[in-house]
Amino acid sequence: MIGSEIIKEFKPAPQHPNQYSNGTVLDPLSGNVYKGKGKLSTNGKRLTMRGYIGVSALGRSTT
Repeated sequence: MIGSEIIKEFKPAPQHPNQYSNGTVLDPLSGNVYKGKGKLSTNGKRLTMRGYIGVSALGRSTT
């Protein structure tokens, strides 16, 4: 797992300045790759990532 890209291919959302979408997230515990989206806090110190399968409602978030 050393050297693996955990977060990749995220693009900024044009209508929301601190949100990113259309990327993939690697779960380092299971090795599974999920679709993902992220949101950066207004002060830029916290990133909340959501990994999901199919639709965002079937996933989990972490900060």
